[in-house]
Amino acid sequence: MNPIRRAIVAGLALVAAAPGAVAAVGAGGPGDHRARDSALVKVFGAVDRSTQWRLVDRMRLDFPTFHTEGIAFAGDRVFLSAVEILEPTVTYPTPVDGYDRSPGKGVGHLFVMDRQGNLQKDIVLGEGDVYHPGGIDVDGHDVWVPVAEYRPNSRTIVYRVDTRTLRVHRQFEVKGHFGGVVRDRTTGHLVGNTWGSRRFAEWDSRGRQLSTWANTSFFVDYQDCQYVPTGKMLCGGVANLPQTPGAGGAAATYELGGLALIDLRSHRVLKEVPFQQWSTAGHVATRNPVKVVADGRSLTVRVAPDNGEEGNGTEILTYRATVGK
Repeated sequence: MNPIRRAIVAGLALVAAAPGAVAAVGAGGPGDHRARDSALVKVFGAVDRSTQWRLVDRMRLDFPTFHTEGIAFAGDRVFLSAVEILEPTVTYPTPVDGYDRSPGKGVGHLFVMDRQGNLQKDIVLGEGDVYHPGGIDVDGHDVWVPVAEYRPNSRTIVYRVDTRTLRVHRQFEVKGHFGGVVRDRTTGHLVGNTWGSRRFAEWDSRGRQLSTWANTSFFVDYQDCQYVPTGKMLCGGVANLPQTPGAGGAAATYELGGLALIDLRSHRVLKEVPFQQWSTAGHVATRNPVKVVADGRSLTVRVAPDNGEEGNGTEILTYRATVGK
């Protein structure tokens, strides 16, 4: 391992073990509302459009990764969710049984790796038409993974996977396509975002819906989120927006990437910033898996935007920026 990679891997382990780190067990379990905002909330508050992000590591994964969805870090393990498409969905001319497209066929994967990106286990999740994993979150003990049908207004199964034993628990099933979940560490509840993140829902640990609310922001669609102490979540996402026809024809689009901090009590978006860094295959970095950690004035963003068949294959890219004074 070269010196730069060795230093980065060591830094990952330190961040994961640090108090208040997103990927580790932080202060305050379910029911503890006394914890202060983490360093991540404070440092992210200083990020703006002119923040200078540096690419400090590029780790290529040497196994089939298909279409990546969410990423999480727990101790010496990395978890990556992905969907393998066997038969694409087909849009119906008119809705059939309330659906706008066929279910398609596929396989949902939760890849378990070490910090060097070596595959340790491929956990298959889902059942029948439910095969599309989404954004994931880790609470220090379990990785929470939603797996839905690959179409809106369908259904979702929420799984939790023990980060140590890798034992899979089918937690509950809910109506609707939820493309990401976060576990609120102050309440023990789960918060999910629907197809296109246009709506959020909150459930208890058995899947009983407690509340639902509309997303008031249309900046980007959230793809992968994480809990942030206390009572907040940080999401990364992408929007495909129209481009001038001169840049590629009448149907030309470009990818807008961004990060958003959301209050889980008031449901307000506290801050949004663009993140226009690009992958080997030309995708915006926050296209799918995203996780962020803070260390002093430094923010580290880890992403995996490219599918297994694109560019150099899936790479976990690490960006870093120093913000504030």
